[in-house]
Amino acid sequence: MAGDGRPRSVHRLFEMAPLFRRGSRRSPAELINAGYSRTVYCNNPACPEALDLNYPDNSISTTKYTVANFVPKSIFEQFRRVANFFFLMVACISFSPLAPYRAVSILLPLVLVVGATMAKEAVEDWQRKKQDIEVNNRKVNVYDGAHFFYQTEWKKLRVGDIIMVEKDEFFPADLLLLSTSYDDGICYVETMNLDGETNLKRKQSLEVTSILHNEHSFQKFEAFIKCEDPNEKLYSFVGVMNYEGVQYPLTPKQILLRDSKLRNTQKIYGVVIFTGHDTKVMQNAMDPPSKRSNIERRMDKIIYVLFTLLVFISSISSVFFGINTRNETDAGKYMWYLRPDKPSIYFDPKKASLAAFFHFLTDLMLYGCLIPISLYISIEIVKVLQSLFIDHDQEMYCKESDKPARARTSNLNEELGQVNTILSDKTGTLTCNSMEFVKCSIAGFDYGSKSFELEKTLTKGRQYELSELHSLSFASERQNYESRKPPKGFSFVDDRLMNGQWIQEPNADLIQFFFHALAICHTAIPVVSQSGEISYEAESPDEAAFVTAAREFGFEFYRRTETSISLHEFDPKAGRKVDRTYELLNTIEFSSARKRMSVIVKTNENQLLLFCKGADSVIFERLAKQGQLFEHNTKCHINEYSESGLRTLAVAYRVLSAEEYITWHDGFLKAKNSVNAEHDAIVDEAADRIERELILLGATAVEDKLQKGVPECINKLAQAGIKIWILTGDKLETAINIGFACQLLRKGMELLVITLDNQDINDMKKNGDRDALEKTLHESIRNQIHEAQSQVSKMKGSNVLFALIIDGDSLAFALSSSLEHSFLDLSVDCASVICCRTSPKQKALVTRLVKRRTRKTTLAIGDGANDVGMLQEADIGVGISGVEGMQAVMSSDFAIAQFRFLERLLLVHGHWCYRRISAMICYFFYKNITFGFTLFWFETHAYFSGQPAYNDWYIAFYSVGFTSLPVIALGVFDKDISSRLCLKFPKLHQDGIQNIFFSWPRILGWMINGVCSSLIIYYFTTRIIFEQAFRQDGHVAGYDILGVTMYTCVVWTVNCQLAIYLSYFTWIQHFVIWGSIIFWYIFLVIYGFFPPNISTTAYRVFLEACAASPLYWLATLLVVISALVPYFSYSNFQKTLFPKYHNLIQRLQVKRER
Repeated sequence: MAGDGRPRSVHRLFEMAPLFRRGSRRSPAELINAGYSRTVYCNNPACPEALDLNYPDNSISTTKYTVANFVPKSIFEQFRRVANFFFLMVACISFSPLAPYRAVSILLPLVLVVGATMAKEAVEDWQRKKQDIEVNNRKVNVYDGAHFFYQTEWKKLRVGDIIMVEKDEFFPADLLLLSTSYDDGICYVETMNLDGETNLKRKQSLEVTSILHNEHSFQKFEAFIKCEDPNEKLYSFVGVMNYEGVQYPLTPKQILLRDSKLRNTQKIYGVVIFTGHDTKVMQNAMDPPSKRSNIERRMDKIIYVLFTLLVFISSISSVFFGINTRNETDAGKYMWYLRPDKPSIYFDPKKASLAAFFHFLTDLMLYGCLIPISLYISIEIVKVLQSLFIDHDQEMYCKESDKPARARTSNLNEELGQVNTILSDKTGTLTCNSMEFVKCSIAGFDYGSKSFELEKTLTKGRQYELSELHSLSFASERQNYESRKPPKGFSFVDDRLMNGQWIQEPNADLIQFFFHALAICHTAIPVVSQSGEISYEAESPDEAAFVTAAREFGFEFYRRTETSISLHEFDPKAGRKVDRTYELLNTIEFSSARKRMSVIVKTNENQLLLFCKGADSVIFERLAKQGQLFEHNTKCHINEYSESGLRTLAVAYRVLSAEEYITWHDGFLKAKNSVNAEHDAIVDEAADRIERELILLGATAVEDKLQKGVPECINKLAQAGIKIWILTGDKLETAINIGFACQLLRKGMELLVITLDNQDINDMKKNGDRDALEKTLHESIRNQIHEAQSQVSKMKGSNVLFALIIDGDSLAFALSSSLEHSFLDLSVDCASVICCRTSPKQKALVTRLVKRRTRKTTLAIGDGANDVGMLQEADIGVGISGVEGMQAVMSSDFAIAQFRFLERLLLVHGHWCYRRISAMICYFFYKNITFGFTLFWFETHAYFSGQPAYNDWYIAFYSVGFTSLPVIALGVFDKDISSRLCLKFPKLHQDGIQNIFFSWPRILGWMINGVCSSLIIYYFTTRIIFEQAFRQDGHVAGYDILGVTMYTCVVWTVNCQLAIYLSYFTWIQHFVIWGSIIFWYIFLVIYGFFPPNISTTAYRVFLEACAASPLYWLATLLVVISALVPYFSYSNFQKTLFPKYHNLIQRLQVKRER
């Protein structure tokens, strides 16, 4: 892009007129097809036919609620949680005479918890609402249909409107590009908001509409568009435009998507195709897959266990109550104050079963504190705060890219500490995705001699020399190379091709074709700086490296128009550089299915050339017999490059006759005109017909350097017992050598290679029938898997480690229903697995298989759009914010700048979060069981009468006032082991994989501890308080004093229990633990001053009775110590005699701190 003053392009027409016929006459009725029924009346959105279509307006709403439905919908969301629904039922029943305490004391905690969550959602939704209002009210220029453009809001746009968008403005809807400020109808678009990619995309209008440049030219413009229905596919579009009786195929090149930005172009004109929620960006605006951690799922089961326990003890209580009630009919046995001669429905000796049922309901309310009402919101708070620690960890901040780590969701923090398997992409994830052109093979000769970074790493990893791969004759070239700074993307050293010396080489004509292929076969955009230097905006780093290499070889690409590509190229005949323009007839773009791209151009001599580059397996099978002259040598060179860890592509060409091209072009145009679900397949099939009979030119080799710290990170993760899989699209040889370079494959490992790349199978592919071939291939993979399993079984018990390598064709059979179990069993027995030549779909399928079959936590990590399926399928998706855009990051749960930060994310933050959340939940159940069972023991003392031991407001404030902050501090700040030791001893990660801190024995142990603490508190308190004088005047303690004393012991015990458990104290822990205890006394004093009809049993009980009694303070001290002894003794006994691995590390930490 040379700025806005681009010269007008010169269009050279082929002599035969049909060659550039852009459309064919067909009725729109022929295009009606399911999923392709969208019709647009351009420049006439108010016509009756358009109004009948009733398309939505262009306003958007990303809010979850509206003013009308916020209260009912939000309440419904809150009470979908089992615990909240239970307390709602309890609150409703509490208004009946069955309630053991006042309804307000039950309602208050419920209102606080539900209200806080609703307030949080309301604030979040209001922020989204404000963003929607700002977007909907942005201004855009719209054509009035007759004379001029006027400004209106985005939300008022209609399908069919013609609009004008100026430089650096966002597109307000999905548009069909009609024309631009450039004569050839080209514009440049930034899609950062869609896919995170910062490189510019080149868009191009139809030639027939590129002449529409002002208000007057649109007065008579009317067209009819038939296209696909709204969908989420950002990179595809199928449709046709009927204009002046001719039908023109539409492609993604003519589509401008909402929220993209116009760059380096003064203005564009477009017609609105999709509005509002029909736009592709809004079609993609869906909630990501819902992911829940294993701990959360187990927590739900524990809640059900507590519900069962609640029903059980309520049933016991109601049974004994029924028995006691029936006994009241016996003369002399009934309690005089119950008046069995005048019973109520709640106490009727003649209807003891009914009375027991009502008592059961009473007990459900009485023991309802067993269910932790504040557990969910406390966990949400803790996880958000944990995420902030991850976000602000300076050790995971990348200075080079200025990108910190980001926890994009807080739901999965603890899962990081339980990761068992990592499935990783290679390019851009393990490597830098910064491609350097280092070698090439042309006409059977190998060129390039630079010893590149990856070879050095590989040599170190495999511990053998690769010096035989390099000729010593190039030592002077390396010295010359190192003395100058090469351009980015070009690290090639070989004087035979530089500075025009290639004309002295054999087959110089083929070398020239090779350089032409590099300079022409691409979709890159030239960008001219103010100093006149040219750089390139390319869709991939590989493509930018190829164009840069062509420039360094003397074939500089400097301008692109709709129909031409211009080069400054070296002319062997003239002996100098000349300017040449090639007419661009067709560009058949790369796709993951095609694995190749082609361009067809016409030279000044009217010669038609097709240049094609792609995967070697795809190119070789399309070679003509006369084009296979250098196939053997090229294959050998490709294998050498792959063994050195380089990425390779094969390059070929063919000369086309005019008649052949015209025939093919008509068919290709017809395929592009098709509007149905098979459009892409039809176009690919048409393209395949011309990409045949190719002549092989050679191959390229680019280096993608490993990221800093990757080998060390993988080695540390392997020590942690984490299995690592690499899923890559590279060749098998390349993947193996990358594996050695990054230490995924290590010296002494046995490599198990499963592949279909052998001569017998290749011959069958050429000659055999499809059904027989499929059966043979399937049987071959079955045999290879079984042989590998046998080999692994023989070596079980030894120290030999195995690594499995499988290619994409083999993987397709291995993932079949009959082989997937055997394949996974084999993979699980291997220390490392590498899957080569995998497609994005295969990545997702492998991830799903590993997740479902192992039933252990899987983590997928990648950096590109092709990794999105894998990230969403895994339990945890980690996106690398690299150079391939931000699509992987936007679909991830966590984002980091480089792979090496995964070590700290898992081994440090993963360990801390897992242990904290586990301890927090166990402690939550402990404190609630301790409190709830003191009520149960007291009811046994009260003849199962349903009498609560505590004042109703004591019960209401227990979870939200006196024990809530300490447990949150535990979940946020506790640190059993320092980050340095977590990294030094990676085996600590096995605590999470084996789920030591949240296993059922540990959970039940905490529950039993709660039962024991409650029994000790109840028994010791009653024995100390009752049957002796409590007040100074000699009066014994009553029910009110017993309740205060027992409650005080509970508050002290559960908070001191937490203090004993903590490994790491800060002032915050001290403040919340001792502050919670002090708050209990402050509450007791203040509440005691309330009138007796409000404070009831708490009226001045502390100041007048308890505070003045030594027995109260002595009882508190003795009971609390006694309640803490069991856990303290067990903990020290276990750590001393049967220490676990983390206990040993804690001892080491304590010794070093001393």
